[in-house]
Amino acid sequence: MSKQEEKINPSLHTRRIVVKNMVCNCCARIIRIELESIGVTILDIRLGEINLEFDSSIITFKQIENCLNTNGFEIVEDRDKVLLEQVKHAVIDLVHHSTFNAMVRNSDYLVERFGVSYQYLSNLFSKAEGTTLEKYIIANKIEKAKELIQAGDLTLSEIAYMMGYSSVQYLSTQFKAVTGISVSDYKRDPADYRKSVDSL
Repeated sequence: MSKQEEKINPSLHTRRIVVKNMVCNCCARIIRIELESIGVTILDIRLGEINLEFDSSIITFKQIENCLNTNGFEIVEDRDKVLLEQVKHAVIDLVHHSTFNAMVRNSDYLVERFGVSYQYLSNLFSKAEGTTLEKYIIANKIEKAKELIQAGDLTLSEIAYMMGYSSVQYLSTQFKAVTGISVSDYKRDPADYRKSVDSL
């Protein structure tokens, strides 16, 4: 918003917000539809983050917050909580929504993305979530592996390589450790064992 626009309409506000539980493109579509229905302009939307514009003479920020809460989302404002949500979305984006590069270590990716040490991110995550960042990354990788196995387009060897595992055996071992079942058992009835990303 330009200075000229602010002078023309001082009640017009632009704001960037971080949103909890916004983990997929469907979530982004729901948020766009719901906020636009109450008069909010979406300037940009990506996983976990929205740039929006609203006229405070028509709608309050509290109404925006209530709209998100009603649909299962939450605005995050605490600095560490914002970073935590951004880390979660970075993991989700890396594992589920991008071409996974098996040569890039997860820790290197996160350190470069956020400019803080992996130890800091790991401690922050463990303190807030009651589990380690490494376990969260693994849970997402296994969930993505489930999706790829169920789709049936790739061999297990191809999936293992894509998800950064050194061997099929390593993937199979970690798969059973996380899910409690073998890959073979999963193949027989995959729908019963899938999880939503926001539940990981």
